[in-house]
Amino acid sequence: MMYYPHGMNGWGWFAMSLGTVLFWAVLIAAGVLLFRALDRGHGRPPRTAAPGRPTPEQLLAELFARGEIDEDEYRRRLEVLRGDGAQRTGHMPTP
Repeated sequence: MMYYPHGMNGWGWFAMSLGTVLFWAVLIAAGVLLFRALDRGHGRPPRTAAPGRPTPEQLLAELFARGEIDEDEYRRRLEVLRGDGAQRTGHMPTP
């Protein structure tokens, strides 16, 4: 058995290297999580609608307001858009 009076053996170097990598990984992950928690989209429009473009529900409301579809059709399409219609009818809407 060998004795190292002034230094670390192989396991000591391995443990130190692994500890350093884990330390930096935890530090970077905490920074990313903190950034994402503080940047929750203050003052931004919802991500479902592109800037300057109406949402699908707004387009449907315009069709109804212009009289192009009746109330039953409006409610049926609105349910499909919100996901309720697919569960009730048992099928997914086609694009």
